[in-house]
Amino acid sequence: MQLKNLVSFLETVAPLYFQEEYDNSGLLVGNGDMEVSGALVALDCTESVIEEAIKKGCNLVISHHPIIFSGLKKLTGKTYVERAVIKAIKNDVALYAIHTNLDNVINGVNSRICEVIGLSGCTILAPKENVLKKLITYVPLEHSENVLEALFLAGAGKIGKYSECSFSTNGIGSFKAGADTNAYVGEKGVRHREPEKRLEVVFPANIERQVLQALHLAHPYEEVAYDVYSLSNKYYNAGSGMIGLLPQPIDELEFLNLLKGKLNTNLIRHTDLLGKKIHRVAVCGGAGKFLLPNAIAAGADIFVSSDFKYHDFFDADRKILVADVGHYESEQFTQQLLADLIREKFPNFALRLTEENTNPINYLI
Repeated sequence: MQLKNLVSFLETVAPLYFQEEYDNSGLLVGNGDMEVSGALVALDCTESVIEEAIKKGCNLVISHHPIIFSGLKKLTGKTYVERAVIKAIKNDVALYAIHTNLDNVINGVNSRICEVIGLSGCTILAPKENVLKKLITYVPLEHSENVLEALFLAGAGKIGKYSECSFSTNGIGSFKAGADTNAYVGEKGVRHREPEKRLEVVFPANIERQVLQALHLAHPYEEVAYDVYSLSNKYYNAGSGMIGLLPQPIDELEFLNLLKGKLNTNLIRHTDLLGKKIHRVAVCGGAGKFLLPNAIAAGADIFVSSDFKYHDFFDADRKILVADVGHYESEQFTQQLLADLIREKFPNFALRLTEENTNPINYLI
């Protein structure tokens, strides 16, 4: 399989458009035309993970965290980042990272955490804003259904759990064809009035190109009249964190012990117990302090995340229980998530999970 085919699939699952501005997801090392003999999936791309890939005959490492996060100005081998990149290039190993874009999709990292904990009715905790657009176009009446169907097939018209959403009104369009035109209807040099339907559909901005391409291919007019507007609406299929419900409320200590078992950890840092039952649970893989106000506003009983600093715990202000489970511990299931997604799409592709424990933090219990 060519690398670009696998990359195209991964970026359909988690579009790069949804990564955070500071991030560096995508193809970091390698050429899209190269043939991929096998892939090794890991949370982190380290020198030892690349060595493991080479030994196992894999010429691609897919990691959650990008090994190249900020700009590289030199490749002298002085840092672990430089050594890893040099080893990959020397051995023709491609490196691909799928980081905050996988965090921010509805069936991504946080969804898998919710699944492991046993939550139901899960939704995005902080939906993205300003990522939706609306297309308005005008179509001859007899072609309106064909154009609408083409837009739906391109991915437009999805709102929440609903698909094929649109709005239409009938009206009269007018135009005068020039001498060098190939007009679908009307006479050259004569103003023509045509019964038309105004169609409106919403779509996420990352698929604008394919939506407009579908519009032009399906529309009968030589010159297609359309408008595209940016919307400030929230997009509930992408965003940070998730929130869901336990099957039934349980005591705080019982839930913390449940977390220890589910996440295979002996250490959870947490704020003071509040003497309340835990039912509504908010989660965020990795560093989630920025979502604490969202978790409180959503009425969560506990916020499960990581990388809280000393003073961050005060911000809970006895309004919510905070459980810092550790960065690696919160994202450890990402490897299996990626493996499941790729194997479902490419069942015969040689895919392996790393045997390296890349957690840089050790605990003395």
